[in-house]
Amino acid sequence: MTASQRLKDCLKSREILMAPGAPDSLTARLIQMAGFPAIYMTGFGATASRLGMPDIGLLTQTEMVSHARDMVRCVDIPVIADADTGYGGPSNIHRTVREYLQAGVAAIHIEDQVAPKRCGQQAGVRLMGAKDSAMRLRCALEARGNEGLLIIGRTDALSAVGIDEAISRAKRYQDAGVDLVFVDGIKTVAEVEAIAKAIDGPKVVSIVDGNETTNLTANDLQNMGFSVVLYAVTTLFTSVKAVKTVLKELHSEGTPKGSAADMVSYAQFSEVVGLDFHRGLDHRYGTD
Repeated sequence: MTASQRLKDCLKSREILMAPGAPDSLTARLIQMAGFPAIYMTGFGATASRLGMPDIGLLTQTEMVSHARDMVRCVDIPVIADADTGYGGPSNIHRTVREYLQAGVAAIHIEDQVAPKRCGQQAGVRLMGAKDSAMRLRCALEARGNEGLLIIGRTDALSAVGIDEAISRAKRYQDAGVDLVFVDGIKTVAEVEAIAKAIDGPKVVSIVDGNETTNLTANDLQNMGFSVVLYAVTTLFTSVKAVKTVLKELHSEGTPKGSAADMVSYAQFSEVVGLDFHRGLDHRYGTD
């Protein structure tokens, strides 16, 4: 069964699909080990982990697809990937879809920002026209053909021009034929509730740490009618704080000993990266 079919099967159930964000393949493994049904390959996290820079459209299509391919290889659960703006005109969008298909991801979202794009939580988002955006999504759907990749139409209109335009665009993208719609840039519970009430059909919501939407549980969002909830930066922000804490201690004390209780052991880390599998290969097929 393909990753996209597994994702579709999950979406058929009444339970909302929780997909934590993974900035890298190691985190993707941890998400799978924790029992989640899917992973979100966030462009915010990919840019941070690969470049150490902000999410302002710096990664190319090739880099993003390569990042997605590496992530897909190391897990068995579906990966939902950020495809930014599609990386250009219709021909670029067509190639983007085909490349992500070959990488084995289950779904991608394409947004309606003008390049260079930026994180939906930032100020200064600029939009392309709604009609043009819908046409670009139709191009992505044609590029998919009969293959199973899910196409998510994302709008960043909320922070740029307001909730009415965001809802209008989401409905337009539904009419274009996308599998799910995604209004990004949500910062308040009231915005979540308004979008849930106004938009019927399969839809995605992103819960971003640091704003009040974290007060909503997955069950709350399910009851509102959302199909997928992304936790784009939860693992990334947690990891950064943990690393900063241990480095501060190491710098001041000359030893990380005091942070040992917050670390995994070598054996535990080896389990995460699947060392036993490779030891088994060496045992069965290695030379003396």
